[in-house]
Amino acid sequence: QVQLVESGGGLVQAGGSLRLSCAASGRTLSSFTMGWFRQAPGKEREFVAGIRWSGIEIHYADSVKGRFTISRDNAKNTVFLRMNSLKPEDTAVYYCAADKAIGAISTTSRSYDYWGQGTQVTVSS
Repeated sequence: QVQLVESGGGLVQAGGSLRLSCAASGRTLSSFTMGWFRQAPGKEREFVAGIRWSGIEIHYADSVKGRFTISRDNAKNTVFLRMNSLKPEDTAVYYCAADKAIGAISTTSRSYDYWGQGTQVTVSS
């Protein structure tokens, strides 16, 4: 079993930055694909970014490309999401997720096996 705990969310003004962290326990994540998703009130959960176990293959949603950076530290069993140039439309609960399947980065939430509890990100205009 894997437990994921997100941190780093908060309130920030438009144009600001935040760095989210996702710490894992219970099992090493070194072979897992890791993803970040978000869910705004009244909307479906959507893919934000994903990173393969090697850290080389990365995929971003078009809405965050060029502003967000996903990275991982397998030695620390932690995944990060650096968010720059934040916009009010980035406001959402952000979730970390782990996919134990071997393959391409999935952008669908049902492909992921483990989830954190989420951390709130609020961007004011």
